[in-house]
Amino acid sequence: MKRTTALLLCFAVIFYSFISLGASSGSKADGDKPSVSALSAILYAPDSGTIIYEKDSHTRRPIASITKIMTALLAFEFAQSQDIDIKFTADMQAEGSSMYLKNGEIIKLSELAKGMMMVSGNDAANAIAITLGKSTDGFAEMMNQKAASLNMKDTHFVTPSGLDDEEHYSSAYDMAMLTAYSMENEQFKETVSQKSITVKYTSPENKTQICNNHNRLLSLYDGCIGVKTGFTKTAGRTLSSCAERNGVRLICVTLNDGDDWNDHQKLYDYGFSKMKTETLCQAKDAIQANVVGGEADEIQLYPSRNINVSVVDGEQCKIESEIILPRFIYAPIRKGKAEGKIIFRVNGKIIGCADLIAKEECKAVIHEKGFFEKLFRR
Repeated sequence: MKRTTALLLCFAVIFYSFISLGASSGSKADGDKPSVSALSAILYAPDSGTIIYEKDSHTRRPIASITKIMTALLAFEFAQSQDIDIKFTADMQAEGSSMYLKNGEIIKLSELAKGMMMVSGNDAANAIAITLGKSTDGFAEMMNQKAASLNMKDTHFVTPSGLDDEEHYSSAYDMAMLTAYSMENEQFKETVSQKSITVKYTSPENKTQICNNHNRLLSLYDGCIGVKTGFTKTAGRTLSSCAERNGVRLICVTLNDGDDWNDHQKLYDYGFSKMKTETLCQAKDAIQANVVGGEADEIQLYPSRNINVSVVDGEQCKIESEIILPRFIYAPIRKGKAEGKIIFRVNGKIIGCADLIAKEECKAVIHEKGFFEKLFRR
């Protein structure tokens, strides 16, 4: 079904309903909000696009090795179509944390990205950058283009690893958006959720390397599924993480935080306590539609599934429902055929949708043509 403006204006019936079960946004200040040590922090619910908690979340700051979230994302996206072999060379060496790659060793791009995210290898980040971008500067352009596509307005990348540079910065908000987007990539998500990964090399043949994840939150917090730690003297401790409980996903980012492990746990406890499950529609809920040329003038359509979502308490009043349905449905109508759609949004973001299907058929009525109708159709 094409959703052009003309179609919506001429052939569709669209309406919005508002479920008014609460007041105010979940991001509004309230007395039980935790206090954190971070200079910047954010707790974000990506399914609804709701900011549950923030503290100077748009302030530009150095971000250290959580930069590698972008580096890994670009690597995994490239590897989906071309998981190329990378030969490590002297110009790929880097100061700081390392995978301890040796000149001449060959490793696939996806394996390199996995190892980099586990041990925060700056050498691995350089190898990815120089291979994909032809240089670290070329790769920085790729990083910034991706950031722009994700509307990261307070971000500028210079290095693939996050080593300090005055022109290398981001914000807690931007990094939360990047983390949420990256966690939609299955290979990225699978990697950062692991406490340890065995990386395989192409050459030397049969070489493997056990890489342990630096993210202690995977062990400290029930439901944590990633993402990345960082530290430099300038940036301080940085941490971007993700946790899931009962199908609800939250993203937390802290910048320059000396107590990040505890702060993330406090923020997650706070965030999950704010989540409420709402039933938006059920498969038994009937919606009436007009029929042309059928045995009946109307037909009942039903959602193809129940839709239950978790939203931040107070966001229920922002849930919008939209029904997209032709003004008339022409018979015959087959049982089980989708004739429309119901969509639910919060803050403009789709949180659930279902086809509207006919559970019963409606046959077309065939009438006998009269004499003059037959005559003039010849």
